[in-house]
Amino acid sequence: MKAIGKKISEIRKQKGLTQEEVSETANINLRTLQRIEKGETEPRGNSLQGICAALGVNIEDLVDYGKVEDKSYLMFLHLSVMSFCVIPLGNIILPLILWLNKRDKILQVQKQGANIINFQIWYTIITTTLLMVTVFSMIMHFEFPVPFEGVLLSLLVLGILNFLYPVIAAIRINKGKATRLYPDLIRIVR
Repeated sequence: MKAIGKKISEIRKQKGLTQEEVSETANINLRTLQRIEKGETEPRGNSLQGICAALGVNIEDLVDYGKVEDKSYLMFLHLSVMSFCVIPLGNIILPLILWLNKRDKILQVQKQGANIINFQIWYTIITTTLLMVTVFSMIMHFEFPVPFEGVLLSLLVLGILNFLYPVIAAIRINKGKATRLYPDLIRIVR
């Protein structure tokens, strides 16, 4: 309760709003807002929606009910990508299972898990398509602009990078630099 009220108070002050302005815009009683900010009560339903609208923030940004910080889980989430070396599509399946299991319980898992899965889906689509087109062109005896050995070498380099990058991401998380570590391509998972 205190965390939500404290966040509301901090955001309100950052935006230069008074309690009266927020309570009027949120269509709630001033005393209710004061009790929420002091941590005496917790906002629910329409009150929470009204406060978020008045402050111009998403409910998800404000409410972290019971979420805890766990760097080791985040590191394991990133390192789970390396399972593609053992399990076909393991770079998507294992992070997806870990993400679905803890996205509502651990801070940063929702954003970073979605970021990892989106990147890995695109990585898999691109590398599989490249390999399939190359093999198809060889079977059909089409001229492919790059020799088969060049394609295999590029796939090997991409695989090595996809193996090493999660290690770098885990190290950055351990040092406390937990941001979006993979590039944002077209988002499939939100």
